[in-house]
Amino acid sequence: MKKFRYLENTVTLCYNENMCIGCGNCVIVCPHRVFSIENGKAAVMDHDGCMECGACSLNCPSEALFVRPGVGCAQAILHGWISKVPFLGRIFSPDSCCS
Repeated sequence: MKKFRYLENTVTLCYNENMCIGCGNCVIVCPHRVFSIENGKAAVMDHDGCMECGACSLNCPSEALFVRPGVGCAQAILHGWISKVPFLGRIFSPDSCCS
């Protein structure tokens, strides 16, 4: 999903290709189509498109993926959309993001 961007170069998505078994779960569960399968393994196609929801790492049976919710985390974005409050100001509040 090339249109979605929160903050460039801040995503904490980590992928270890050596651990990947090519199951495709990440492709199935990723809401922003960050992954594809190439040559029998997952490939990160749009690193900055990741919203750090963690669905890929939760569904990776080989633990090849890890996401640490950070400044671009989905909870902060969704909270900002729902409350109509700019979420950058809310991130520094302890109860606003990924608590």
